[in-house]
Order: sequence, then C-alpha cells, then structure tokens
Amino acid sequence: MRYLLDTHIFLWWANGDKKLKVPIRELLAKSQNTIFVSTITAWEISIKLKAKPNFKLQKSLKRTFLLSKFGVMPVTFSHVLTLHQLPMYHKDPFDRMLIAQAKTEKLKLITSDSKIWKYNLSLLKA
Repeated sequence: MRYLLDTHIFLWWANGDKKLKVPIRELLAKSQNTIFVSTITAWEISIKLKAKPNFKLQKSLKRTFLLSKFGVMPVTFSHVLTLHQLPMYHKDPFDRMLIAQAKTEKLKLITSDSKIWKYNLSLLKA
C-alpha cells in the first residue's frame, strides 16, 4: 500500500508520541508499505519550529527526515491544479495541499483530522 502522512502523524512518529496508535506505528514500519512525507510537511514543521518556542523535535528537522527513510513527495503543478478544485471544507493551506497530493497521486492519507474526513479521498483514520 502507498500512504501519505499528515504532518501531525509524522510528528507523532518522529517524537515517539503515544498518540500514534500501535497499528499505525506497525504499518509505518512494514517494508512492503511505501510511506511518503510531503515537502509541505517539512515546510509546516519549519514554520512551527521558528514561530512556537515550545514546539520541539527530538532531532533536527533534517535528521528527522533522513532517519525516517520515508519517501519525499514534492509539490507539483498537478497538485496545485487539484488543490484549486477542492471544496473549502478545510481552511488550513498545508492540509489542503496534502489532500490534493493524496488525491492526485492516489495515496491513502493517514490523519486524525476530522475536517479532512469530509473530502472524497482514500483515508486511514488514525
């Protein structure tokens, strides 16, 4: 299976947070699954690290991404075109781009964000 991680799922994984349920953690560890993290996620984390003094990663942003061994999903023009077609159920621009990427690339988006569940896309509710 091919998956795209919502930012909070990636952060829970990176920080060993117990909010990430064991079945999701196991799914992320299985080598037969292809897991992607968007460059949008890196951008969102970078902004949070600068804007919120209490926001932390256990390792540096670069090291966190390198250690994950997850694939990196860059933003493409096709993703932007899909984004343009999305209804405005969700106002967060980072989440909207993740939705567009998942739809365009036919990836299952792993999220616990109930606002995202309103969209017509393949989801794994975490």
